Amino acid sequence: MGTESVPKVMLSMGIPIILSMVLQACYNIVDSMFVARIPDTDGITNAGECAVNALTLAFPVQMLIVAFGIGTGVGVNALLAKSLGQRDEEKVAKAAGNGVSLALIIYAVFLLFGLFGVKAYIGSQTKDTVILTMGSSYLSICSVVSFGIVLFSIYEKLLQSTGKTVYSTIAQVLGAVVNIVLDPIMIFGYFGLPATGIRGAAYATVIGQIVSMLIAMYFHYRKNTEVKSGVKYLRLESSIVKEIYAIGLPAIIMQALMSFMTYGVNLIFGAVSQAAVTAYGIFYKIQQFIFFAGFGLRDAITPIVSFNYGMGDRKRVKQGIFYGLLYTEVIMLAGLAGLELFAKPLIGLFAMSEETEGLCVMASKIIATGFLFAGGNIAIQGVFQALGCGLDSLVVSLLRLCIIVLPLAWLFARLENAVFMIWWAFPAAELVAVIAAVLFMMQANKKILKPI
Repeated sequence: MGTESVPKVMLSMGIPIILSMVLQACYNIVDSMFVARIPDTDGITNAGECAVNALTLAFPVQMLIVAFGIGTGVGVNALLAKSLGQRDEEKVAKAAGNGVSLALIIYAVFLLFGLFGVKAYIGSQTKDTVILTMGSSYLSICSVVSFGIVLFSIYEKLLQSTGKTVYSTIAQVLGAVVNIVLDPIMIFGYFGLPATGIRGAAYATVIGQIVSMLIAMYFHYRKNTEVKSGVKYLRLESSIVKEIYAIGLPAIIMQALMSFMTYGVNLIFGAVSQAAVTAYGIFYKIQQFIFFAGFGLRDAITPIVSFNYGMGDRKRVKQGIFYGLLYTEVIMLAGLAGLELFAKPLIGLFAMSEETEGLCVMASKIIATGFLFAGGNIAIQGVFQALGCGLDSLVVSLLRLCIIVLPLAWLFARLENAVFMIWWAFPAAELVAVIAAVLFMMQANKKILKPI
């Protein structure tokens, strides 16, 4: 990270992370594709569409679990990479050990939610008893057995922070494959197993996450020779925790805002129609393939910029920013073109009703126009995390995920042509946010980069 050409090291680190993140999106896409085909029973009609709606309502909490795991991991990643650049081996080990301990605390919180809070949460979004039962069953399993995804998020970042992105990708790939293979087996009951419907989708998801966690743990303790391990490093130290969350807390809030936004959108769109809620849920999961690719490159930008910032190399920091922006924009433009051209066949894979499919195609073509602005937001936020500008990153997230999009969506939902207008809230929010991000970046260049 300190000697190889920046474009080369960014691609060598970024491509495995991108593949890993895109495969992460497979968890929710595959679940939705299979549960959409759950057959009707004597008491339930349109079971598949109800199941997709239930997954959409459960999704904000799944995102929140990931937010705490990844956000903490981002803080560990940046602190560890910076400490490596400063050649502080003891601090490197403490950053890694404290990250694991924090992950266990996060899991304990979501375990309690899974045991006691799920039904009330799903019930706040729907009164349909079928969707309520399905959503509660699915989310309970995903929350109670969430230790896999939380701990994987930490070990993945530990591998990425030392440049060993190939190993984190292997762990992600194998977990995703396990999830994909188990989904139809457990949902529909193949090879002598009982058909467990939407609960089978949840079991397949958490098993895949546990597989990824175990493989990432193995690679970390066997391959990450730069990071010392030991029980003593698991003991939380306030100074280390503060440094982790000085960077990680804004990242957690940023990711959590996505959860809050989705929950808010579910409530607002529910006033328009349940078909709009389901359509948004399907589009969001398709969109994840594109956004997760951008997030993957962002996760390569952060350690490269952070490492060279720790080394005091302004030239390489600025190269990291430039190529990070360039490559992220290329990804988002490709996603924009793909959705504009192939939205209908992609959405057709979910076997939805004609009304839901039509709304989803409309949403895809409108929301995708904001991808150009979203690319700048994603890349610049990775830079902010590397430079310790957590507040700037948080403000950009608030603008694109809450302050602009939710009031606009609420306003558009009350118009006569609401089914068309509600989707425009998303590109409008991305445009406002990217303007703010550029202004913050200009300030960071003046106050942080020029004095190096």
